[in-house]
Amino acid sequence: MAKKISLIILSHSGSTVKQLSIPVALLVGMALSTTIGIALVGISLHDYQMIRQSLAANHYVAQTIDEQREEIGQQRLQIQAFAHEINALKEKLVGLDQFEEKIRVIANLAPSQVDNNLFGVGGAAPDDLDPQLELTQRHEGLMREMHQQVDELNTATQRRENSFGNLLDKLEGQRNLLASTPAIRPTDGWMTSRFGHRISPFTGRKEFHKGVDIANREGTAILATANGIISYAGKKGPMGNVIVIDHGHGMLTRYAHLSEALKKPGEKVKRGDIIAQMGNSGRSTGPHLHYEVHLNGVPVNPATYILN
Repeated sequence: MAKKISLIILSHSGSTVKQLSIPVALLVGMALSTTIGIALVGISLHDYQMIRQSLAANHYVAQTIDEQREEIGQQRLQIQAFAHEINALKEKLVGLDQFEEKIRVIANLAPSQVDNNLFGVGGAAPDDLDPQLELTQRHEGLMREMHQQVDELNTATQRRENSFGNLLDKLEGQRNLLASTPAIRPTDGWMTSRFGHRISPFTGRKEFHKGVDIANREGTAILATANGIISYAGKKGPMGNVIVIDHGHGMLTRYAHLSEALKKPGEKVKRGDIIAQMGNSGRSTGPHLHYEVHLNGVPVNPATYILN
């Protein structure tokens, strides 16, 4: 016989109103149902919480992936920009190579030793990089080419730097040579006697005239015709008062029949400096300058070295 539990329902006055008998099995079933329901609700709440956490994690992952994609896109844009810059640098380096060649032609210098191998064996510039790739495509191949061309540009830049250093040395030497080469009239006036054989105004005989004579009023300024050092200043027989300038490179100039020398031996002079005044000293028929140019000890025609 099934066990039952009796429940007595009382009124407000305390008297018995009704008596109920509930089977124990029903109560146990209800208790189990309630417990299972609570457990299911707990499990559902736990699953809901896990789903929310999972959704939040997925959203974070998706956001991170989007950010990484954007960052990768920016990096690929930078790679493409660097590729453009490498192409531009290469073009500028080739332009510098051509500019140096022009300078060497103008200065009458030998061609550069790196003209034919600026970019190594073969000498030709590498083909331009092609940065026009979709941002979704992989850029490893472009990056490898960029690294290779950067190495080639570094090598070419070092060669060009050495070549420009060599060119600078040669230009500096040539500038010094040009500055030390007579190039202007030593004084104002009229050329009364030229270089070469002539009849001497004193003996009437044919003689070799080692320079040119330029006549003007006494006291007319005499100019150094090139940079140099005063190697002699004083009297010298029939040439009267004389100044000699050593210009280096085997070049000397001589200025004779001066009224006064304004420079002393050992002084440095530059082209255009006033070094003396025209006079009539020594054996002379009137105030004038006797001007000579000597190259490696041999007198040469001064008119060749008057460019103004």
